Amino acid sequence: MKKKSHTVTVKDVARNAGVSTATVSRVLNGDPKVKKDTADLVREAIEELGYRMNQVARSLKTNETHSIGIIAPEFSNDFFMNIVTGVEKELKKHGYSVILCSSSENTGKEKEQIQLLNDKNVDGAIIIPGSSLGSHFSLFREKPIVLVDRMVDGFETDAVLSDNFKGTYDAVQYSVNKGAVRIGFLGGNMNLTSAKERYEGYLTALKDNNLSVDESIILFGDYHSQSGYVLMKTLMGQTVPPEHIFISNYFMHLGAARYLLESGNDVKGLHILSFDDLPLAAFFPYSSIIVAQPMEEIGQKAADLLIKRIQGLKEKPRIIRLPTIMKIVD
Repeated sequence: MKKKSHTVTVKDVARNAGVSTATVSRVLNGDPKVKKDTADLVREAIEELGYRMNQVARSLKTNETHSIGIIAPEFSNDFFMNIVTGVEKELKKHGYSVILCSSSENTGKEKEQIQLLNDKNVDGAIIIPGSSLGSHFSLFREKPIVLVDRMVDGFETDAVLSDNFKGTYDAVQYSVNKGAVRIGFLGGNMNLTSAKERYEGYLTALKDNNLSVDESIILFGDYHSQSGYVLMKTLMGQTVPPEHIFISNYFMHLGAARYLLESGNDVKGLHILSFDDLPLAAFFPYSSIIVAQPMEEIGQKAADLLIKRIQGLKEKPRIIRLPTIMKIVD
């Protein structure tokens, strides 16, 4: 007869860690008052014994599911997935699971995903907005929300962002210091906070250096690869293309690089400045400067802030901006 396997209990974890069951419970609930050394002992015991909390029983008792919803415009985007990795790493420390939802950059779909998370009774949500519209986030039933990468209109809440303005400003300033006087700009959808802030950083850098704003070399797209391809083709088709070009995100940079490779033209003296340090960016033709965002840290900060809200943090919404790092390629 097969011996019945023993189900690991809180008592087993407490005995292994040399603490009380109450302490184990506090660690499982993410109580910040538990000393770090004690919490580490408990987590080690949980890992060693393979303890798994009965989430169904827990949710019935506390009306908490220990789950967090994540909504992003898409998950095929490496930038978003790096953020999600950071979120998951932080949530795992506190015993939270995640439910991933894609909005496909569609407000209607975003509303549907919020309703799904309501139905799942998640304890909170981390949202990378698909647009500048945010009033529909109030449909989330009074659970905390932290926005990532972008702000929205019509809804005030916590947010974790990169310092888009300074990252762009510093990159343009570096080119100016190298002698650039005519710098093109390929921007994203200006309804998005990140696109708007990067454009403002570009304009301010030109102004501070007494350089004129040439509208003919400032073009806007939508942060996608095909947009970068088309805009770079337009820019290179000008009689006198700029020798320095700032590109607002990785995927537009990818499209722009594809055009430069396919066109077969050797553009002497061309320097590309770009936002986002993702795979291969430094190897694209003419890459000169890459502005790197702390993607995983953004996710970790967002998760940490959300957990604090779930645990009862009461204060006005926080806007956390993390510094970028400028990487010199050439």
